[in-house]
Amino acid sequence: MNKKIIIGIILFLIIFVGGFFVYAQFYYHAEKTATDYLNGTEEVNVTKVSNGLFLDGSGNNTTIIFYPGAKVEYTSYLPLFMDLASEGIDCYLVEMPFNLAFFAVNSADDIIKNSSYEHYFMAGHSLGGAMASSYVNKTTNNITGLIYLSSHSPDEIHVPVLSIRGTNDGVINLTSYNQAKSLMKNNFTEIIINGGNHAQFGYYGNQSGDGQANITPESQQNQSAEAILKFIDYYT
Repeated sequence: MNKKIIIGIILFLIIFVGGFFVYAQFYYHAEKTATDYLNGTEEVNVTKVSNGLFLDGSGNNTTIIFYPGAKVEYTSYLPLFMDLASEGIDCYLVEMPFNLAFFAVNSADDIIKNSSYEHYFMAGHSLGGAMASSYVNKTTNNITGLIYLSSHSPDEIHVPVLSIRGTNDGVINLTSYNQAKSLMKNNFTEIIINGGNHAQFGYYGNQSGDGQANITPESQQNQSAEAILKFIDYYT
């Protein structure tokens, strides 16, 4: 190979890798409202595990494995999932490399291998939801259902699906979202939160391109938790 071509390839790789690491340094950090839960509560123990956090409540039959949104610190979602854990649904919040779920789509494998729940639900926000879909499609593990927060699948899904989004979400592509509904080949439940936006499923501040919410994060998350609990109760 020509020496100039080799040098050009090396320079391109250096620039690409360097640019990616710069890009990865800028992400949405968890706010104090979320990180205040890192030590758990009287009802829920929070434990650091190899690939994230384990929220251990009173239940031992059902768990949610959650993949966070792109470039969002995974601890941002603690308040919502602490609410679920306090109602008997244990939860795993997965920490993704570079805060990007497509680098660790199979993270759920280790969790399922090292636990013994009767029911496993996959869940994800935005990009995390798409990657949770990808996992559901290719795993041989038995997944009871899939939960989307402002997300959708690029492929057919053959387990029950709960989809939650806000009316003021400025990030989700509604055309793609609506087209993806036809890919849901099992029971599909859609919850649209009036006044909710893309970012308020977690506590990480305003997200670029998002709409302005007309409700509080607490209201959006409370409505989400209620819908998730009903969905899980129905399928378990």
